[in-house]
Amino acid sequence: MVASIAAGQADTFPKLLMRNARERGQRTAFRHKDLGIWQSWTWAETAEQIRAYARGLQDLGLKRGDKVAIIGYNRPRLYWSMCAAQWLGAVPVPVYADSVAEEMAYVLDHAEAVFACVQDQEQVDKVLSIADRLPRLRQMLYDEPRGLRDYDHGKLHDIGDVIASGAKALKDGAAGEAIDREMEQGAGSDLAIILYTSGTTGRPKGVMLSHFNVITAAEIGCQFDGLNEQDEVIAYLPIAWVGDHVFSYAQAIVAGFCVNCPEGPETVIEDRREVGTTYAFAPPRVFENMLTITMVRMEDAGPLMRRMFHYFLGVAKQHGEKILNGEPVPLGALLLYKLGDMLIYAPLRNRFGLTKIKVGYTAGEAIGPELFKFYRSIGVNLKQLYGQTEAGIYITMQPNGEIRADTVGRPAPMVEIRLDENGEVLYRSPSIFGGYFKDPEKTAETMTADGYVRSGDAGFFDETGHLKIIDRAKDVGKLNSGELFPPKYIENKLKFYPNIKEAVAFGQGRGYATVAVNIDLTAVGNWAERNNVVYASYQELAGHDLVYDMVARHIDEVNRSLAAEPMMGGAQIKRFLILHKELDADDGELTRTQKVRRGFIAERYAPLVAALYDGSEAADISTEVTFEDGRKGVISARVKVRDAKTYPVTAPERPAAARAA
Repeated sequence: MVASIAAGQADTFPKLLMRNARERGQRTAFRHKDLGIWQSWTWAETAEQIRAYARGLQDLGLKRGDKVAIIGYNRPRLYWSMCAAQWLGAVPVPVYADSVAEEMAYVLDHAEAVFACVQDQEQVDKVLSIADRLPRLRQMLYDEPRGLRDYDHGKLHDIGDVIASGAKALKDGAAGEAIDREMEQGAGSDLAIILYTSGTTGRPKGVMLSHFNVITAAEIGCQFDGLNEQDEVIAYLPIAWVGDHVFSYAQAIVAGFCVNCPEGPETVIEDRREVGTTYAFAPPRVFENMLTITMVRMEDAGPLMRRMFHYFLGVAKQHGEKILNGEPVPLGALLLYKLGDMLIYAPLRNRFGLTKIKVGYTAGEAIGPELFKFYRSIGVNLKQLYGQTEAGIYITMQPNGEIRADTVGRPAPMVEIRLDENGEVLYRSPSIFGGYFKDPEKTAETMTADGYVRSGDAGFFDETGHLKIIDRAKDVGKLNSGELFPPKYIENKLKFYPNIKEAVAFGQGRGYATVAVNIDLTAVGNWAERNNVVYASYQELAGHDLVYDMVARHIDEVNRSLAAEPMMGGAQIKRFLILHKELDADDGELTRTQKVRRGFIAERYAPLVAALYDGSEAADISTEVTFEDGRKGVISARVKVRDAKTYPVTAPERPAAARAA
């Protein structure tokens, strides 16, 4: 697989692009929905645009080794910006589009970006607001010209104009030969991309991946799931995230399939349904939201429809996964499932935009077992993978026929895994990163002398050879009784419930486990409307006694399930509260990939955490918040604290032979 790359044939993304232009030039490479209309580009047209774009960037002064910030949502020209930069030997540095100015300033300055290719006026304004902190930044290019006509264009350029300028220059045959020589100078060992981590525990780190690393990772995924030029993917996840970079850029160029860019975040499901994507990826939160909206709508359906819906979901729960896996089921169950497919499952898959799906993936954090089983039971071939930016994404994958909700699969092809004494997962493969940009100390901490990467996650292999991830190694702790305390494990159990959007567990070194909960405003708001519960704000709804009763029932169910697991039974939740505001990345409470920053939250909400442990029935809190326009404000509240019921831990059942003895 990798031998052809190592031999120096198509060993960079621009070279693979030109291969696609030669071998599948008339196949569609990119689509973008704009003002309700899909525009498309073939591989031949895409290659022509990127080649001209590279020449235009060269004329603006971009050189080999320069860093180019890519800022915005998923747009063909932003993906082309990456490839055009790589054509010249420059290095793209994607940045989260929703980063606040402070976050963006740090990444652009640390990466030493000299160019920035951005989506629109919003991103132009954001970069201009921090320009005095970016002395190296020389040029900025934008994709959407709306609102930018009266700006100073001395160092500001329309990407379309840059491409047109490059195309005009390339009419000279000598110029064409020169730009092609630039591409040929590229090698698989060259730095292809710097992807900044989400910064869960501190400042983001720049992960350096070569063309060889990323192409290897892309080939691992394509070969594992049989992806080819006929597949379709919708690109809607942050372009700064390794998942989008591999799935929507690297694999598309390696396999030659089509990348579809939606009109906007709110149209993703509709757009996915229109193009009939065959390959999909989403973090658990997206699957949770789709199911939550569906369940909320079903509550408004007629009684007959509701009964039929829940009846056939019961059939799917009992037989759906077995049918998907090709396992035998009774003929009556098969016929009943087929009827359910006509009436319920197929319409559901269509609503989710998953009718033509060949394989779907979820990763980024653990998905609730019931949520995972739900999608598989209605015929969606959903799999989990475990990966990291430093791995080029793939660490473990789930082979067909071996897909379980409680594991993340076997080591991916070409990946070696070992477990450290404390249970930390270590891995190595040809796709692992070359180090952190300008941070040799962190690189040395992360990589072992024999080339393994420390994942920071704790896990173990079960008897079938599948890996189970418990939590971040540093987060798996103990209560002061010595009982195991895995916060993420507890949080994921709670987040299965549509009414709970986020949960943060506390308990390390304390007498018992507690949680702070965010309710899901869509689900709970719909419930409130049906039950004549009047509220004026999220804060008021979150503090309502009936909402506390609802969350208490969910926590009771979680405690019952924890009590049935001997290793986890001591971590039952004894007290809980509902936060007065939603956790927000702009407030530093979540990362840009929506992961909880538990330590930061514990400090920020210290009065509430204290109340969970000192017996208080309520606590006062004032919290600074950041509004969408960047203004700051303060939300004050008196937050109630409730006790929860805990249960005796079930002792593990001994084998029959042991009982007889």
